[in-house]
Amino acid sequence: MTRKVTKAVFPVAGLGTRFLPATKSIPKEILTLVDRPLIQYAIDEARAAGITEFIFVTSRGKSALEDYFDDAPELDASLRAKNKTAILEELEKTNMPSGAIAYVRQRRALGLGHAVWCARRMIGDEPFAVILTDDVIAADKPCLAQMIEAYNENPGNYVAAMEVPTSKISSYGVLDCEQVNGNTYKVNGMVEKPPAEEAPSNLAVIGRYILTPEILHNIDAAIQSNTTGAGGEFQLTDAIAQDIEAGNPVYGFRFNGQRYDCGSKAGFLQATVAFGLARDDLKDEFAEYLGDVMTMRAAAE
Repeated sequence: MTRKVTKAVFPVAGLGTRFLPATKSIPKEILTLVDRPLIQYAIDEARAAGITEFIFVTSRGKSALEDYFDDAPELDASLRAKNKTAILEELEKTNMPSGAIAYVRQRRALGLGHAVWCARRMIGDEPFAVILTDDVIAADKPCLAQMIEAYNENPGNYVAAMEVPTSKISSYGVLDCEQVNGNTYKVNGMVEKPPAEEAPSNLAVIGRYILTPEILHNIDAAIQSNTTGAGGEFQLTDAIAQDIEAGNPVYGFRFNGQRYDCGSKAGFLQATVAFGLARDDLKDEFAEYLGDVMTMRAAAE
């Protein structure tokens, strides 16, 4: 019987240096996309996929992230007094039940694999998801929910994949794979940032994973033997590659949806425009403004 995926790990220990000076005082994950922080999009996606236990791998300076999910009684009372029920309903979505969220510290930035390994005692011997908050995905059915459906039908390790243009392939980890059915591909290997002419496919890995406990054992072995990967860090992709070599199933899942790289300034701005135009309460005024900007830009040229 396939064990349900009910736990998700959120590696949020990074310093967010690409967004300095803003991230000097607030965690990158609290940066707002329209009117919700990045972490809220990740939490909502996880909830929609049936996740009930949320494990945050944090570091120093992340207290604002922890506070975000706490109750705010004074704010609630003020909004109730002013009868602002719509805002109260939105605020309620940010609250998490007691015990649903756990926090562990990554004392040193030693790679994504190391960050996931830090949560090993909370994961135990269960399959689990990993969500990278930099990747925000707009989809009719949330990306992780799509992946869990595929996992339930055909268990194994899963990495989310998307098609990327040849000009950008060298910026991603790329799958050497063959299609199994529909959106699922059997992964034979993973190549990190290959030159375009050497890439085995145009399917690149992005920040959603469903992993079996064997991956944790692979990371643990690497840490115990101090066997690092790219950048002198313990990489999650290396642990997944070991499972491929061991003959364990690893699949790439080409999800339906649009991914935005909110770890980059350009990607964050693109996401802001896309999500703003998707909002009924904003789209008309925002679209008019964008039209005016483009008209002025064309006239200036």
